[in-house]
Amino acid sequence: MTLPMDVRIAASGARMGFVFARRGIVAEACSSWFLPRVVGISRAAEWVLSGRVFPAEEALAGGLVSRVVAPEALMDTARGLAREIADNTSAMSVALCRQMLWRMLGADHPMEAHQVDSRAIYWMGKSADAREGVQAFLEKRPARFTLRPSADMPEFYPWWEERKFR
Repeated sequence: MTLPMDVRIAASGARMGFVFARRGIVAEACSSWFLPRVVGISRAAEWVLSGRVFPAEEALAGGLVSRVVAPEALMDTARGLAREIADNTSAMSVALCRQMLWRMLGADHPMEAHQVDSRAIYWMGKSADAREGVQAFLEKRPARFTLRPSADMPEFYPWWEERKFR
């Protein structure tokens, strides 16, 4: 259930596994889509096909988690990272970057990313958040970003055609 998360942090004693084949079932909860994108097809295939349970250190080495911390530090570490993002970045920049990263995983050609990147950097470059970010840097103070993804997304968003699923 954590595969769709942008960042995964594990406690040192955690054990993980994609045990579907050992139970006579198949991957579920979009694991077949997320896992190879997160860790690569070879590692995903090894873990899913073997159904083996593995320690947090192997998850770290395989790129499934970004860090392993002591169990008592897990929530503080996660909250600290969330605070760092919330306190120091433009919510609009984060929202657009996140969409760009995930959506471009399926792009057929780098030019697709270039086209979206160009539109986004042009739009953000003219935004109040960009002006505030530069001003805050020059004045050596924390930025106070005002754009909100809930209300201020650019006119080109979404840049993809919505697909219909049944």
